[in-house]
Amino acid sequence: MTTMTEASARFREFKMPDVGEGLTEAEILKWYVQPGDTVTDGQVVCEVETAKAAVELPIPFDGVVHELRFAEGTTVDVGQVIIAVDVAPGSGDAAAQAAPAPAAAEPEPEAPKGRQPVLVGYGVAESSTKRRARKGAEQPAAAAAAIQGELNGRGPAVPESRPLAKPPVRKLAKDLGIDLATVVPTGEGGIITREDVHAAAMPAPAQAPAPAPVPATVPEPAVTATVPAAVPGARETRIPVKGVRKAIAQAMVGSAFTAPHVTEFVTVDVTRTMKLVAELKDDKDMAGVRVNPLLIIAKALLVAIKRNPEINAAWDEANQEIVQKHYVNLGIAAATPRGLIVPNIKDAQDKTLPQLAAALGELVATARDGRTSPAAMAGGTVTITNVGVFGVDTGTPILNPGESAILAVGAIKLQPWVHKGKVKPRQVTTLALSFDHRLVDGELGSKVLADVAAILEQPKRLITWA
Repeated sequence: MTTMTEASARFREFKMPDVGEGLTEAEILKWYVQPGDTVTDGQVVCEVETAKAAVELPIPFDGVVHELRFAEGTTVDVGQVIIAVDVAPGSGDAAAQAAPAPAAAEPEPEAPKGRQPVLVGYGVAESSTKRRARKGAEQPAAAAAAIQGELNGRGPAVPESRPLAKPPVRKLAKDLGIDLATVVPTGEGGIITREDVHAAAMPAPAQAPAPAPVPATVPEPAVTATVPAAVPGARETRIPVKGVRKAIAQAMVGSAFTAPHVTEFVTVDVTRTMKLVAELKDDKDMAGVRVNPLLIIAKALLVAIKRNPEINAAWDEANQEIVQKHYVNLGIAAATPRGLIVPNIKDAQDKTLPQLAAALGELVATARDGRTSPAAMAGGTVTITNVGVFGVDTGTPILNPGESAILAVGAIKLQPWVHKGKVKPRQVTTLALSFDHRLVDGELGSKVLADVAAILEQPKRLITWA
């Protein structure tokens, strides 16, 4: 007979870690394993979304997955157990005899003190999971395994399970405020496709099956907030504020009502910059990297900061100090499916033009794939936001918390411009610089903006001023 001590030693639990800078919760986006799968130390078992980024979590020990405590889409507090692993699957009685009681009923096994080691921000490794037959498993565990298989787009669904759909499709439905239970599936085997979700989002009324009840054996996130969107003719949609959107809201409110913002504007002829961009695209030293106007604008801002280093600072309210930064972690605002994020290029002031181009390309690609790590978004000093890609002339950007300035770049358009005494068509854009007026005076902010504009008008200043 297996004793309680042996059972406790046999099953280890992995808790939701703090994956960066004091975060308190994370949403489980996807499970990569199911009960019965073999896992090894360092293997990624799930993907979670924090207030800053999507992060993959590796398991810190070997064993066989015994139980998944939460379903995909559930927001879990840091410190809660998310998965239980049988670390000695070949010993003792059947899993049903050794299975620990739910966390609410009995104390959890003692875990090592301190933060658990977590690796973040790398790609999904090839899964080395192998299924093994389980004997004597409890009915709730079997139901949870079947339901989790359906959530991951694998295996058959159990009766009264949620509609069949792969995780990206569930994410799309969530973003559009669509209840999957109301969507008519057209995919093979009754699977809901992206086209089905888009069709359900159309305003025309459509017949929809009644929502299927959620099994009580697996915790589910509240869905009441998205139900109104499934009602034909609904006038409002309520979307829960969480994850990246919640973090954006808190950061923008905190910044707008803490730092006194001043925004200045300048319209500049960037025709020569556009010619330089075209020439650099054919330069062999720039082969393999993306060359665009943002690259030259970023380099121009770095030169302007070098000429006016006081702009690169932060306000320390607690100590009543201005902290001068002797490095530039250049933030680039990026619009992603999960919301606005601002990863930054570390020590951008030391990079050559090809190195800066490579760093920009990697930053953008990582952000679009949703793989930006919390560390990549920490420690920024100055930010660029390129609103011109949306066809607008400029804006009044809000400072990223902890930074002193942010440069907005408008659309580059062909406009009539006085050049050498004659009106000619020229490539023109508008720049806007917002800065924290507690530590940046109007003179300093104006000098920085004027320097950026002067460089874009005459790119040779990248050499003469560097």
